[in-house]
Amino acid sequence: MAVIYVVANQKGGIGKTTTATTLAGILGKRKRTLLIDADPQGNSSCTYQAKVEDQATLYDVMVDSQMLPMADAIQHLENGDIVASDPLLAKAEKMLDGDVDGLYRLKDALDGLTGYDYIVIDTAPSLNVILYNCLIAADEVIIPVMADAYSLQGLMQLYDTIKAVQKRQNKKLKVSGLLLVKYSGRSNLEKQVYEELIQLAEQMGTKVFSTTIRECVKTKEAQEQKKLLVDYAPKCTSMQDYFSFAKELTGLRKL
Repeated sequence: MAVIYVVANQKGGIGKTTTATTLAGILGKRKRTLLIDADPQGNSSCTYQAKVEDQATLYDVMVDSQMLPMADAIQHLENGDIVASDPLLAKAEKMLDGDVDGLYRLKDALDGLTGYDYIVIDTAPSLNVILYNCLIAADEVIIPVMADAYSLQGLMQLYDTIKAVQKRQNKKLKVSGLLLVKYSGRSNLEKQVYEELIQLAEQMGTKVFSTTIRECVKTKEAQEQKKLLVDYAPKCTSMQDYFSFAKELTGLRKL
């Protein structure tokens, strides 16, 4: 059975897509890994240069009344395997609302999928039916955060959502930890927020990962070139940090 990671935070611009694509890229070098883009904006799909037109996407898997198999939506691309998002996914919220099985569409689709060691899911910055689907299907949640006051806002709301899923739909779900991104640790504000995050993580029954991710211009360059950071700049500071994070997360020494 694959280990399923969801990268989630309802705040935008927090580095979810970079974290999801980079983690999938690292794991994909060693293990059979699938990336699922559950964000209607489709940034992960763009990075992978995935097709949306004339191609089954996550939207089709989620709303097809005949339960389209997940395997039929997988694209095998140069950057790795991906189930692409679709702008239509934004409409799935209304279509699944009120459906008895609407919260379990993704879980049901993944239960029938074999052949992968890891599945990484990128999510939209919102608390909606699609996120519930992701949490219900997942094993672990990774929460990227930045060391600023605004990043702390809403974290407990996200945790309340996770707790509700843990209580009613997915008892095995756990929060892997809070991942500090775009972090230098040099300013007093960053250090202060870091201490507050540690306290917040304790309230959430989790931790702040000991690995923090430094900001690097190569990250934006890779996005513009539609390349995975692990391929575009494997020795840059951000990539070094993501390697350490992946090892801390999975316990795998060779990545």
